[in-house]
Amino acid sequence: MIFNNGKEIEISDKSLFNKYFEKYLPEISEFTFTNLFAWKEYYHFLFKEHKEHLILFSKDYLSRWGTDEEDNEDSLFVMPPIGPNPEKILLELFDSTENIAFHRVQESLIDNLRKIDDFQNLNIRVEEDRANWDYIYDKEELVKLSGNKYRSKRRFLETFKQEYDYQFHLISDEWLEQCKKLQNKWCMINECQKNKDLHQEQIAIDKLFDHFSELDYYGGIVLVDDKPAGYTIGEMLNDNTVVIHIEKAHTYYKGSYQAINNMFLTECCEKEAKYINREQDLGIEGLRKAKQSYHPIRMIKKYILYKE
Repeated sequence: MIFNNGKEIEISDKSLFNKYFEKYLPEISEFTFTNLFAWKEYYHFLFKEHKEHLILFSKDYLSRWGTDEEDNEDSLFVMPPIGPNPEKILLELFDSTENIAFHRVQESLIDNLRKIDDFQNLNIRVEEDRANWDYIYDKEELVKLSGNKYRSKRRFLETFKQEYDYQFHLISDEWLEQCKKLQNKWCMINECQKNKDLHQEQIAIDKLFDHFSELDYYGGIVLVDDKPAGYTIGEMLNDNTVVIHIEKAHTYYKGSYQAINNMFLTECCEKEAKYINREQDLGIEGLRKAKQSYHPIRMIKKYILYKE
């Protein structure tokens, strides 16, 4: 059984992961080495190469943070296989493994699975995972903020530019400490230590900062009167999409979130990027409302698969 052992994700594994991601272009926001490495303590991810596919799984994620759809804390948490034929590998693993559930399975993979007879024969249940759907935006729309639907965003952005003495910089070693200061203050204000999700996010962000020179992300920081007001971190997800991993700002500065969002996309987003993936809303009402307010052009739908 391939899940009997696996390797923990280390920074030295970046080239292996990138080899797969460059050949089999990711669609979901989870599939960058930066993201997987940052959140490895949260998920306790292990990985293994199997029949020319990369398999990511966790043996205890569900027992530590919740249960699966059948209240089975022992269920394996497995991500979609990465390789030339993920449908075939997924079905093989379902057939050979008890207590297994595949998570964050994108709609395109589900569509392909439904064309295969074995998918029906294995009695696999498909559950919508709305909290983890990715929000996709047109980059040009977010840069220009044209039209009536973006009127309030333009107003906030214009207010920020008019009221504050601001600077925007690409994140470099020079500005990394300022990002850390902003993040720590943001966590103090939002009481990250009292919220398990925010606490785990802080751990992931610290890991990103600690390995800035070794990971492939980039970002931007906005300062007001030489003090950090907002920062964001992103990277190329595939050949036409940038994924935004982190975005934090002090709401003390009116329009700070609109400013860091717009300036990052305007100043340092790759020219080949046509789309922006702003990840999921995690089922949090306020986060969902904020992401919907930027008018996504589509969603990357994801599902959970398990045996009935």
